[in-house]
This record gives sequence, structure tokens and C-alpha cells, in this order.
Amino acid sequence: MHLSRLPILAVLSLFALTAQTNELRLQDQQLTVSGKTWTLAIPAGMQLELLTERLEQPRLLEFLPNGDLLIGSRAGKVYRLEPPYTRAEVLVELQDYPHSLAYRNGELLIAQTDGLYRADFRPGQTRIDRDAVARLVALPGGGGHNSRSVAIGPDGRVYLALGISGNCSDEYLDPGYHFNERRGGVLVLDESARKPRWQSFASGLRNPVGFDWHPQTHVLYASNNGPDHLGYDQPPEYFAKLTPGSFHGMPWYQYDGKTLQRDTCIRKSPPRQRSDVAVPVATFPARNAPMGVAFVPEPALDGRFQNNAIVALKGSWGTRPSGGMSGDKSTRRPPALVMVRFSEGEAIDVVNVVRGFQLADGQRLARPVGITTGPDGNLYFTSDTHTQGLFRLRPEAATSN
Repeated sequence: MHLSRLPILAVLSLFALTAQTNELRLQDQQLTVSGKTWTLAIPAGMQLELLTERLEQPRLLEFLPNGDLLIGSRAGKVYRLEPPYTRAEVLVELQDYPHSLAYRNGELLIAQTDGLYRADFRPGQTRIDRDAVARLVALPGGGGHNSRSVAIGPDGRVYLALGISGNCSDEYLDPGYHFNERRGGVLVLDESARKPRWQSFASGLRNPVGFDWHPQTHVLYASNNGPDHLGYDQPPEYFAKLTPGSFHGMPWYQYDGKTLQRDTCIRKSPPRQRSDVAVPVATFPARNAPMGVAFVPEPALDGRFQNNAIVALKGSWGTRPSGGMSGDKSTRRPPALVMVRFSEGEAIDVVNVVRGFQLADGQRLARPVGITTGPDGNLYFTSDTHTQGLFRLRPEAATSN
């Protein structure tokens, strides 16, 4: 049976993975942006701030050893912000899409749609010449899910995530596929030879925008966006545990909240058996568009958050009942920050962290994208739509930098 004809099964809500979930206690806070006051629900004892609106389509974030913050953008700009992160300047402007950045040992890595780029760079540097940015290694380019997310792993290696181009694209991270069709998962850069080359780390992910490592176990986890062709309620978005060589099934298999189902929209035989497909360790309701992922290390924030993963949910463009974008905007999945909680190194539930970015009539304050903890132990996140800027969640008693 085609997945879209299956009965809608119970999936994880924004509130819980299990009936035993203890919600994070939230309190109301008012935030005035551009003359309009919003009431948000945030963790008790915390304060949410909008640090700056002067960013154009900001995406993922990277803190530098000296405390400076770099932010990629869909607008081609790499931003640099010094503490207190209220004023941004353009570090470099590129012709492509510098979605994300990673710093290591005197060089800045910039992930663009067609490749991973590099430039010599030192923390505190205020400008990079565009001509000094050179491609280190190519990536499949093209339209559809054209963001590329880069990060340095606990092992010192370079990891990069990219999605397949559509809902049912025959694309897979395997040498048997044409280079431009090697998409959908997380790559790791092999720099042992004279010429760096990509190797597959985890495959079968439709669009894993955000990923991070658990601070204690150093296991890699990623968010993943499900397809749009199965309506508003299927399949659930999910949070995946990635291990070397793991296969997560897409676009051949979809996880309906309980079991894997063969998606008949792609007729080509799957590259691996159903028994090889790794199911998610947590899910979110369909069409939530999970983006950035950030584990909270000790001693950041407090014990409610430490060693748990904060996930930015951008919210849907799709509306009820069909999932198309032309319906009532009030029915869209609302943007939010949620937390996948862990116990003894394993995911146990999902709880809300920040709600209220969307009003009952569908108006939105923000759509979270990038998220990370800063050197001050606070949580920072970007929004690239409605409010285009940088937010900070910090303890209520803390003094702003």
C-alpha cells in the first residue's frame, strides 16, 4: 500500500515521545520587535532577547576561539559579530550560498552549494578578500535542498551534510552513482591523500540540515526533513542517530511513526534491504522542517539542558488538509525550539523549549534555523524569515555582555 493511503498513526508530538514525559516548565515572556509585542513561552528562569535584526537571511553559526561569532547566509554574505553580538559586519561576500562555516587551525571552511571552500583566517580578522576563498573539494550542486552544512567532529575530521534534490530523487551516497547524484546524507572528508575526497558516513537522509555530536558519547545525531508529497500528516520529521555506514532509507522507505513503509513514488529498487534501514530515535510532527541541531555541553545553561539536543523547527509552509501552501496560514506547523532529552546516552523524549513564534492567525515572528551554544554558555539561534536576525536565550539573572 502507498504510504499516503495508510491510516494516520500516532506520532510524537512536540510535547513528548512517551506518555511518561515530564514537560519543561515554561513561562510567558513578552518581546517587542519592530513595534509589535509578542508573547512567547520560554523555560522558567530564562530570558529571550533579539540581539540584532540587521542580518539578511542568516543561517548556521560558528563561534571562534576568541569569542567572535560567524554566521552564514542565503544572501551570499558571511557575517562577523563581536560580543555582545548586536552589530554585524560582512566578513566576505560570495557569489554562491555560504550556508555554514567551520574554523580549524588558521583556516575558515565555507560550505557552499557546489563545494567546500577555504581561506586563510585568524580569529579577530575583520575581512577576507573574495579572491582568497578557494574551493577545497567539489560537491554535487544544482537546485533543490541546496544548503550544505559543515562541522568539525570530535575526531578532528570535516563532516558535511547535504540533501537530495526533491521528494523522490534517485540520489544516493555511493560511488556507483554519478557524482551529481551522490546526495542525501553526511559525508566525511578524507584528507590522507594529496587530493582530499569525500567518503560516505551515513546515507538515505532526505535533507539533514543540522547535525551535532553528543558531548559524552561523541555519537553523531542529525535532524532530517521528510518529503512533501504524502500530505500534511505523513511522514513525521525525525531525529536520527548516525553511525559509520548507517542507511536511513530515503527516498525508498518512509517511517510512518511505527514502521517503515516502501514509498512507491520511486520505482527503482532500493540500494539496501529494508532490514538495513536505521529508524529514527525521535520524531516530530510532519512538515515541521527541523533545521539546526546543538547539543548543550556542560557547563552551558543548566542541568535541564546539558547533554541534550536543542533542535530548531522552522515550521511548515504547507497547510491543512492537503499539505499544499495555498490553504489557511493558521494551519501551518508553528516554528519552535524543542529539546530531545537523553538519559545514559540515549534519546528518551522531546519537550518544548520556546513556543509562540506563530500567532493563531498564522502571523509569524521568526523561523529558527541555525542554533548553537556560545562561549558565555548561552543559547544562540538565527531566523532567516520574518525577523531576519540573531536571538539569545540566557538565564534570567545573567547580565548581558
